[in-house]
Amino acid sequence: MTDAPLVYLVAGEESGDALGAGLMRALRARVPGARFVGVGGARMAAEGLDSLFPMAEMSVMGILPVIARLPSLLRRIDETAKAVVAARPDVLVLIDSPDFTHRVARRARKRLPGLTVVNYVSPTVWAWRPGRAKAMRAYVDHVLALKPFEPAAHARLGGPPCTYVGHPLIEHTQALRPGPGERRPIGEGPLELLVLPGSRRSEVSRLLAPFGAAIARLEATLGRDVSLTLPAVDHVLPLIEAGVRDWPRAPTIVRGEAAKRAAFRRAHVALAASGTVTLELALSGVPMVVAYKVSKLEEQLRWLLTVDTIVLANLVLGEKAFPELVQDACRGETLADALAPLCVDGPARCAQLEAMARIDAAMDLGGETPSEAAARVMLETMAG
Repeated sequence: MTDAPLVYLVAGEESGDALGAGLMRALRARVPGARFVGVGGARMAAEGLDSLFPMAEMSVMGILPVIARLPSLLRRIDETAKAVVAARPDVLVLIDSPDFTHRVARRARKRLPGLTVVNYVSPTVWAWRPGRAKAMRAYVDHVLALKPFEPAAHARLGGPPCTYVGHPLIEHTQALRPGPGERRPIGEGPLELLVLPGSRRSEVSRLLAPFGAAIARLEATLGRDVSLTLPAVDHVLPLIEAGVRDWPRAPTIVRGEAAKRAAFRRAHVALAASGTVTLELALSGVPMVVAYKVSKLEEQLRWLLTVDTIVLANLVLGEKAFPELVQDACRGETLADALAPLCVDGPARCAQLEAMARIDAAMDLGGETPSEAAARVMLETMAG
């Protein structure tokens, strides 16, 4: 490794862009002369990365959209791999988006056998296509895991060396937790219900109708006022606004991270799409019901899953502490029936709060931030 290492970073979506920017800052703090090239978004650009092409071109989710864009995606993969080979970096860092980043790594490693490759964010080998873990050994030297159970999963599946470096949410727990007076006692005033239908168009379009039906039924069951808050990202805002017009009670739609976290600090209970948001809710201490729906085509592949829960907070704890209602179970009446016991100070609510209290210990890193831990392990891998 040179005194001023050249780091080639490849990210494919917004979450990876945020991780990449944090890693760049942490690396620069350790190695002030570090140089960065690759593919990233606005956050990585703010840290000095001149992206090879707009990262948004690779942000495609779902089977059918990927098929429709396949020729252009393959061209970008080939272009990126050739750029890595031409740059001959000290390390190639793959940041999430494995369908993109891992294809780049395989091609680059074939032409540069001595290239050090670090994978930041493990693919979900513990849930889907576990054979990928062993296959990764051919082109990945170390995996930086966001979830505490992933190093054991890679060891079990024969994957590359893997180190838990912490989830970025750890750095924001204080912003998620209520201060004095921010969250009223559960029995005082209107029930503060947080509605989280997801950030992708496919999620929002499938979940808004059952979520609206669940809220209507819940209000009738509880016999008390319910205050609804729905955090929305800009690219799905028009879809959300159209979808909630027929709801019996209009939600307050909030935008931006600060407004979202303020809503978390007020909330008594949440109805949420499966995803990272379940971990945010757990860290904020908001009992939840989790729901999800996929297309009929994707549903046919569900038998390939190797885990019995899709809720991230459940996976971190290693138990089904938070209910999940998917596909046909994701209906207004079933969602409302699952929410009702969480809206009063009773056994169901207390059980979830107790489980949430254990998540902190499961995710603790000691004194480092996740970005600092990721930078340290990456530099150790390069030196090794």
